[in-house]
Amino acid sequence: MRFFVFILILLSPLSLATHVLYGQQLAATTPQTAVVAGTVTDSDGALIPGASVTLTGPSPFGAREVTASSDGHFVIDNIPAGITLHVAVKAEGFGEWKSQDLALAPGQTLELPPIQLSVAVVATSVSAETIEQIATKQINAEEHQRVLGIVPNFYVTYDRQFVPMTPELKYRLAWHTATDAATFGANAFLAGIDQADGASPHYRQGLAGFGQRYGAAYAGTFTDVMIGGGVLPAVLHQDPRYFYQGTGTKKSRFFHAVEAPFVAKGDNGHWQPNYSSIGGDLVSSSLTNLYYPRQDRGPGLVFRGALEITGTRVVNTLAQEFVLRHFTKRERGSTP
Repeated sequence: MRFFVFILILLSPLSLATHVLYGQQLAATTPQTAVVAGTVTDSDGALIPGASVTLTGPSPFGAREVTASSDGHFVIDNIPAGITLHVAVKAEGFGEWKSQDLALAPGQTLELPPIQLSVAVVATSVSAETIEQIATKQINAEEHQRVLGIVPNFYVTYDRQFVPMTPELKYRLAWHTATDAATFGANAFLAGIDQADGASPHYRQGLAGFGQRYGAAYAGTFTDVMIGGGVLPAVLHQDPRYFYQGTGTKKSRFFHAVEAPFVAKGDNGHWQPNYSSIGGDLVSSSLTNLYYPRQDRGPGLVFRGALEITGTRVVNTLAQEFVLRHFTKRERGSTP
């Protein structure tokens, strides 16, 4: 028994030394981490709670992100020492703050100076559209206007802002109207009526006669639209559209509609005699002498045709002002 006690006494200093040595080795192999802390304020020193704080470093550390508390304070711990780090702070409505290079010593707690965020500068850009771009948008919208979603109603503008059309837009609107499927259908209907009552133009009956009447009806429409709605407005710098009034007394709206075929708005924005519309009606009627039967030709045909077209135009503008507006389907988002 004494022998064993002697052995324990002999070994105890060795055991103690081994324990101390092992503890020292363990402490030496466990790296000491560092801590970064700070407080986020605005330029006036007011605390900013909820700010986002990001600590970034080289691989494999990557990035760590924390959120500032209600008093604007944040703490990031367990940071490896001896590497280069960066702190970035941002908050809604403020510009981002970034630190310089940070290198922390083992066990160091780095309290950053108060981090002041500046109010973010809102970058605004003003996109100035040209007159041509605005006019193109107007025509794009007007080319979607149809009565009951079928009959083209392209030559009416509901936009209060007057923007002059370029010659290209005038030709484009005229061509779109003249070649629309509804235009072909309307002329076929008129040709059928002429075929049924046998009135002027005095073509023969039958399918061939219908074809002649249809060709004559469409030719009259095509020339009137292209000349009165495209060529002359481009040459005389006039706007071929009807400008819907929609407000004021019924009397003022009535006279506005009745005078529209005789008064046009120039590209300069001023009202002037509607030489384009009147001239287009006369020229189109004159051209009928080229394809109507001989017994239907002559000066009387020209003036009678022009008066009929102008009278129809007056009826149309009255309908535009008081009726068709409610049945015209327009592009979504277009002005009333």
